[in-house]
Amino acid sequence: MSERVVCTVSELAARIKARLEDSFPTVWVEGEISNLRTPSSGHAYFTLKDDTAQLKCVLFRSRGRRVAFQPEDGMQVLAFGGLDVYIARGEYQLVVELLEPKGVGALQLAFEQLKRRLEAEGLFEAARKRPIPSFPRVIGIVTSPTGAAIRDMLHVIDRRFADLRILITPVRVQGEEAPGEIVRALRDLQSVEDLDVVIVGRGGGSIEDLWAFNDERVARAIAGCRVPVVSAVGHETDFTIADFVADLRAPTPSAAAELVVREKLQVAAAVVSLYEALKQSMRLRLARERQRADTLGRRRVLTDAVRALRDLYRRLDEMGARLTRGVQSGQRQAAHRVSLATNALRSLNPVARIANGTVLLAQLRGRLASAAVYSVKVSRHRFDASVGRLDSLSPLAVLGRGYSLTRLVPAGTIVRRAEQTRPGDAIEILLHQGALEARVERLKERDDRPQV
Repeated sequence: MSERVVCTVSELAARIKARLEDSFPTVWVEGEISNLRTPSSGHAYFTLKDDTAQLKCVLFRSRGRRVAFQPEDGMQVLAFGGLDVYIARGEYQLVVELLEPKGVGALQLAFEQLKRRLEAEGLFEAARKRPIPSFPRVIGIVTSPTGAAIRDMLHVIDRRFADLRILITPVRVQGEEAPGEIVRALRDLQSVEDLDVVIVGRGGGSIEDLWAFNDERVARAIAGCRVPVVSAVGHETDFTIADFVADLRAPTPSAAAELVVREKLQVAAAVVSLYEALKQSMRLRLARERQRADTLGRRRVLTDAVRALRDLYRRLDEMGARLTRGVQSGQRQAAHRVSLATNALRSLNPVARIANGTVLLAQLRGRLASAAVYSVKVSRHRFDASVGRLDSLSPLAVLGRGYSLTRLVPAGTIVRRAEQTRPGDAIEILLHQGALEARVERLKERDDRPQV
């Protein structure tokens, strides 16, 4: 028998780790995400499973930053990575390098996830969108300084209204650094006190090229800007998160410039039209006022001023007469009130009240005495009747008719039957007048019942 080769647990785990990692350095795995958890470290731990098996996976934070969408439980994905053995627990797991959703692009899925989350927060509601100023004086533009979009916007603005102040904040509009630069540009523009509106945009491109405008940081920066923001990203068929958050969406950068800046000739024509309308209105107003002045000039108050004074004199006389009648009427009413008050005081004279009270007191005393005598008679009658009823029901009346009452001594129990006594018992016989003391004994010549 050959000599046994004994391995420690660590040695065997190390061999398995080396063999497994060498056999599966990279592999694509399809499955459903479950038990997803993301601790404070930023690493994502989850399980890929199908109908019959499951595989533990880990997505480290450095790799997770490259995943455009947010993994969720129940999501079907394709994971690329290599197998690794965690010796401390004796478990193998897939270290994920790439993660893609199955059936839909990662960027499209990330776009839908962010859109649903921001819409739930209310950032897309029409109530929070602000109107664009009709005549902005200072316009901020956030875009690439070398792209065709900035040239098109400047050309449109110069053609429509050349005397405006344009603040261009150059940024990159694609790539990993673009979202941060766009956020900083919006923050810098807000420091300009007389800023009226901001245009954020770029030319057309693929979803990857436009992805900087689908970044959550850019969306929140647009929503938090203190002035209205116009989103002008791509072509008319391109939609980004910035379009939904902005106060106004323009189909192209050139269209954004046209929406923000009115054409000077149209404004001038509108001003001329308003000027002509104002002159016409003033001519009509002057004509009406002139006609009114002529009408007033023909009124008798101006042609015959004395007539107006005569009317005033007559009105003054009438008012004097009314005043006199009012004073006299007031005096009569006051005299009547004084008379009523005098009569009331007389009726309240203490001497008269005392005399009336004395008479009333005498009457009440007589009534009280009569009532007392009557009450005593009624009470005495009821008492006599009650005494008669009690006397008829009294036991003494029964004893007076020759009956007696016997009771045991000393218990005092009333004797109703002979069986209640025994020979030798002491008894007391109550008569109508007085009482007899006796003792029970048995008589030989009679029956066995006790005899007195």
